[in-house]
Amino acid sequence: MIRRFGEPPIRGKSYVLRPGSYGILARDNKLLVTMQSKPYVEFQLPGGGIDPGENAIAALHREVREETGWKIGAPRFLGSCRRFVFMPEYEIWAEKLCHIYTARPVVKLSEPTEPFHTAHWMNAEQALALLGNEGDQYFVDKFCF
Repeated sequence: MIRRFGEPPIRGKSYVLRPGSYGILARDNKLLVTMQSKPYVEFQLPGGGIDPGENAIAALHREVREETGWKIGAPRFLGSCRRFVFMPEYEIWAEKLCHIYTARPVVKLSEPTEPFHTAHWMNAEQALALLGNEGDQYFVDKFCF
């Protein structure tokens, strides 16, 4: 059974399945996270949706590069979780199936290319306090402590 975080699904509501890959990116006792400033401000693990025809590892590499500007190496699967949310940027109700990995930030290639995202380094305690969803917090707590 895959652990669910956040609100339960709303009875009678239709949800679009949205698989995604997300990374806990640790280097020099710091975590690389992203802050999304629109449609609302939220600190998140870098990552996002897996495009059609794309595998989870390829999506992780692409999403981390877009949201942080960093190239990563040595991804390792930690686990999965589900969240039922409204995604205002797409105007859909989604069942997010989140695949969580650890990976090492190798080299900064550029600034983030994803609009409204900025990359931030922080220690694990700061990340736990600032991450905007329980699933991200759970995996950071499980991996970092």
